[in-house]
Amino acid sequence: MMKKFTFSALALGLCFSAFAQEPVNTAIVQKIRTEGLEKSKAMDIAFHITDVSGPRLSNSPGLKRAQDWAVKYMKEMGLKNVHLEAWGDFGKGWQVDKFYAATTLPYYHAIIASPKAWTPGTNGLIKSEVVLVKADTITDLAKYKGKLAGKIVILDQGTPIRSSDKPELLRSTDEQLAEMAAAQPQAAGGRPQRAAAPGGAGNNQRAAMMRQFAIRAALDSMLLAEKIGLKLTQARGSYGTFFTSNGASYKLDAKPVSPELEVAGEDYLHILRLLRGGEKVEMEADIKTSFYDKDPKGYNVIGEIPGTDPKLKDEIVMLGGHYDSWHAGTGATDNAAGSTVMIEAMRILKAIDFKPKRTIRIALWSSEEQGLFGSRGYVAEHFGTPASPARPATATTPEIAAKELALKPGHEKLSAYYNLDNGTGTIRGVYLQGNAAVKDIFQSWLTPFEDLGAKTITIGNTGGTDHLAYDAIGLPGFQFIQDPMDYNTRTHHSNMDTYDRLVEDDLKKSATIVASFVYHTSERAEKLPRKQ
Repeated sequence: MMKKFTFSALALGLCFSAFAQEPVNTAIVQKIRTEGLEKSKAMDIAFHITDVSGPRLSNSPGLKRAQDWAVKYMKEMGLKNVHLEAWGDFGKGWQVDKFYAATTLPYYHAIIASPKAWTPGTNGLIKSEVVLVKADTITDLAKYKGKLAGKIVILDQGTPIRSSDKPELLRSTDEQLAEMAAAQPQAAGGRPQRAAAPGGAGNNQRAAMMRQFAIRAALDSMLLAEKIGLKLTQARGSYGTFFTSNGASYKLDAKPVSPELEVAGEDYLHILRLLRGGEKVEMEADIKTSFYDKDPKGYNVIGEIPGTDPKLKDEIVMLGGHYDSWHAGTGATDNAAGSTVMIEAMRILKAIDFKPKRTIRIALWSSEEQGLFGSRGYVAEHFGTPASPARPATATTPEIAAKELALKPGHEKLSAYYNLDNGTGTIRGVYLQGNAAVKDIFQSWLTPFEDLGAKTITIGNTGGTDHLAYDAIGLPGFQFIQDPMDYNTRTHHSNMDTYDRLVEDDLKKSATIVASFVYHTSERAEKLPRKQ
């Protein structure tokens, strides 16, 4: 039986009491809640993004499949101006076509691992003794020259696995949310100062890191010159969950690297213990990867519900999330969840036959994982760029903007951008990103959803995702507060980031809240205020 969420009398009363601060259309909120909580298509959307499309590494065939599906789905939904829009040059795509690895001596054991992104394959099945390489200095590498061709190599380095006594799946507590709500704004331009390390410890640490980088660079050069068969590295994580990364550059002119396998901690340390104990270890591996360089451009998926008010239809309300993922899982919580919520929010608004005053535009960004490239490219094309990329702008008037920013006419047309990119956890509130002027507005808009646990407003911000591209040029860009769930402990960039980690009720709630925020933003008499 489908669980239904009802619009409580308390929430309704609270909603009416907020009218003096910011109007809330309770009738429309009820329609949005009914459609979003009782008729949701979120899990079907997520199924197509993850299980059907697969991993969505930047410029990979999986991302292209997901983008093509999104374009088709948005058109079927009735969105207008649906298209793939290039944001600039990215580089080459990559995918795993085949992967198998196992130890065969002292006994057979299949290994939990993944090829590192943008690394080559093994050119067929290789069988090799595993060679332990120990190098504390660059000169230590000389003894391995001429001995590693075709070998599987492991470094004499390993990080022990420690069991945690903390829960892996978390919901935000009332105390934590209250602490966020009580946060105070920083002084203009203020940044926390780092305490100096006593006794020159900071310089010593930097010197040690530089030495390690030099040794690692020399080692990688030697392994490439030796034409090794495969390099094993330990992935972060435990209990068979591992967090993946890239082992080479995606640039078209990237330097060649050796085949590299990122191995789950338990399997890596198992091999390392055997070799350190003097036991012989043999492995076999068959890895095939493909590169895609015919079209190096990156693309975002764009779609709209056109505005209908003659005076306001050229103004824009945007919502979005990044669509790309890493490759060891299917990118369910990072960030099919956020993309699903935003697509579902648009579906809800279409399903209630909403005719907005302002144009509502959705964007599914690509290459967020490599540096917010999709959103930054889009913002640069449509709204402007920071005059100083190292200093986020806080332009609020044309005079200030002229000094701080290289703006485009579209800058004045955007009311707000809403982003979601912190896993499957339900929305609990909003980060104001330092914009105190929207606090009361957002508090009123959250009031109808207090029964869903969404009530927290914090002046603080969260980083690392696409709303920053908007904030950097003084536009109102917001990320929602979400329950952490197991995002940081189990799914973020991991092999376990799959459809099964999505929580249906959370996605329903989030899509409903986003749809209401977008609705009210589109219908305001004025655009949302910007930072002062």
